Amino acid sequence: MASPFSLLNLISLLVLLFVLGYTGESRDPFACDPKNSNTNDLSFCKASLPIAERVRDLIGRLTLEEKVGLLVDNAAAVPRLGMKGYEWWSEALHGVSNVGPGTRFGGEFPGATSFPQVITTAASFNASLWEAIGQVVSDEARAMYNGGTGGLTYWSPNVNIFRDPRWGRGQETPGEDPVLAGRYAASYVRGLQGADGNRLKVAACCKHFTAYDLDNWNGVDRFHFNAQVSKQDIEDTFDVPFRMCVKEGKVASVMCSYNQVNGVPTCADPNLLKKTVRAQWGLDGYIVSDCDSVGVFYSSQHYTSTPEEAAADAIKAGLDLDCGPFLGLHTQDAVKKGLLAEAHVNGALANILSVQMRLGMFDGEPSAQPYGNLGPRDVCSPAHQQLALEAATQGIVLLKNDGPSLPLSPKRHQNVAVIGPNSNVTATMIGNYAGIACGYTSPLQGIMRYAQTNYHMGCDKVACIDDMQIGPAIEAARQADATVLIMGLDQSIEAETVDRAGLLLPGHQQDLISKVAAASGGPTILVLMSGGPVDITFAKNDPRVSAILWAGYPGQAGGAAIADILFGSSNPGGKLPMTWYPQEYLRNLAMTNMAMRSSPSYPGRTYRFYKGPVVYPFGHGLTYTHFVHRVASAPKLVSVPVDGHRRTNNTNLGNKAIRVTHARCGKLSITIHVDVKNMGSRDGTHTVLVFSAPPAGGGNWAPQKQLVGFEKVHVPAQAQQQVQIKIHVCKLLSVVDKSGIRRIPMGEHSLHIGDDVKHSISLQAQALGIIKS
Repeated sequence: MASPFSLLNLISLLVLLFVLGYTGESRDPFACDPKNSNTNDLSFCKASLPIAERVRDLIGRLTLEEKVGLLVDNAAAVPRLGMKGYEWWSEALHGVSNVGPGTRFGGEFPGATSFPQVITTAASFNASLWEAIGQVVSDEARAMYNGGTGGLTYWSPNVNIFRDPRWGRGQETPGEDPVLAGRYAASYVRGLQGADGNRLKVAACCKHFTAYDLDNWNGVDRFHFNAQVSKQDIEDTFDVPFRMCVKEGKVASVMCSYNQVNGVPTCADPNLLKKTVRAQWGLDGYIVSDCDSVGVFYSSQHYTSTPEEAAADAIKAGLDLDCGPFLGLHTQDAVKKGLLAEAHVNGALANILSVQMRLGMFDGEPSAQPYGNLGPRDVCSPAHQQLALEAATQGIVLLKNDGPSLPLSPKRHQNVAVIGPNSNVTATMIGNYAGIACGYTSPLQGIMRYAQTNYHMGCDKVACIDDMQIGPAIEAARQADATVLIMGLDQSIEAETVDRAGLLLPGHQQDLISKVAAASGGPTILVLMSGGPVDITFAKNDPRVSAILWAGYPGQAGGAAIADILFGSSNPGGKLPMTWYPQEYLRNLAMTNMAMRSSPSYPGRTYRFYKGPVVYPFGHGLTYTHFVHRVASAPKLVSVPVDGHRRTNNTNLGNKAIRVTHARCGKLSITIHVDVKNMGSRDGTHTVLVFSAPPAGGGNWAPQKQLVGFEKVHVPAQAQQQVQIKIHVCKLLSVVDKSGIRRIPMGEHSLHIGDDVKHSISLQAQALGIIKS
């Protein structure tokens, strides 16, 4: 038995370890090991020097062969300069993942917090939540790096536009709206990368640039697809999230995609990489290929005649790092053949090495650096797991609630039939690009905390290929106080390389739902797991299906979040980040048609341009209370300062759509204050969505409306809160013409605040300087 003195010392030691941080098994320095006397005096190892100077020094010491060995994700070691090999490819889409070879689980790090899939988190419309998730993920990533099991470069997030509802990877994205996707990108990236000036906590990567949203449809795959995209749609839709990610999120990397855009592979297009991403947007970081993209445009797309030409084209276009071996195999020969100058290789290396130095990889011992105290206790911590639960709760969307039937009552609904192939799933809840979760609460386990359950799958899998198990499910529903059907999709139906053929529920799911609802002795609640939208018109219109929840893929705590909402411990507040179309929408609609705008023979894409019938619209989401809006203050007239208009056109300024480049944009913003009142008896969290409709007569190229702002606010029952929404005129009230030029329409813009309030703002041009014609 320990003496009081020794016990006191033991406690003191434990406290000291907690304060000082992780002191267990840790990695050796990547480079510039203080114990290596051969490198201590080299300039690239001196943290006090500017990074650009350190990078120049290091590049000057490398041979061409050594340089080429650093251009691939599995970067080679340079032993003579004390540099270890490094695997660049790690993933952190919604938690640290082991999809990439740079991160592995085991030992002190058996798993990591697995947040909801991005499409679910996007439904929260909560930018502070997205940043908080990024902070947690980067804490866990740094902890795993310190422990020698993870990397520091994470190729996340995916900010492509969810253009077509069949896309298998739509689940990875923040949805169909470019501003929503851009806000998500900037927020999540800020959380991942930290706020320590130029130093990076981890390096994030926005992908896949650009117009990438088809995997494998009707014989066309992503490796061979040539996306024909107008300048208008590139500027107006596809590039918006990437621009916001770079300019506002300050992301350290952008990934180019497999596909071609207008006949040129994105990873070989200098207009996209050098001119747009680096020159116009100012990327401070590196550009990486999707895995083996360079090999794909050589061998599958036959864009170049030789592999050396492919390597040269990619690097000269602005590619810095190749996920795959191609550049490592062919770049040196490209230089020897005169297709590529060594200076081009040096430029790519400078971008790569700068990021590694900003990560502290050339600063010696990881444990002595910022974040060096993070360790196993910082992974799967109670606070992190609680945030995963909160994220799932905020992302779940209440689509229907007749009666209202929800929330259920633990007193009146003591026996609940839980039916469906997704009722007791675990891994399904974390979607794709996931790691190993800390632990799971399945929907069945969540419901069991509130009621006695009678569980029947109804189908073996979500494919639901036969109806053999429907009978027992019907009988269970008949005897229950309430029935919860947990149905939908999983990665066998929608995933990377798997685009859906249609929007209906698979197999016999509809039959199971309808028959169980008809027999149920109490309310029937349908809960759907899916990444993409599902045509559930039958359930929406069936009075026996009294309520519908969409949970997306809600992460490791998804079952607890679903149950908390079903029984009223939590009040739902999510809103759909994508349109739910009817199956008929897909009639004669090729997934390969990239046009966003409608035409007489084409329906158009997303809520911004599609005017036809929907199952549920973008932004739809109910709650257990009722909120009303009132504009407390907002301008009615805004002057837009305009430079450089010719005298002959000056008299027409009031009727024009002014080029953004002619306006003095700067801080030209409007601020609206909206009072949000909770009229119900329950506390609730509400998302204020603000859309703008441009002036009438803006041409059929303008969207019918577009999201310009959103804000999340918690409002107690019968209370009122005010939210402030700032709208940057040039960025958010502009539209893009057919030539791809962004313009600000003068005249009356109509702001739609929620479903109940409209406010008009008139934009008027104010000529500041006149150029004589």
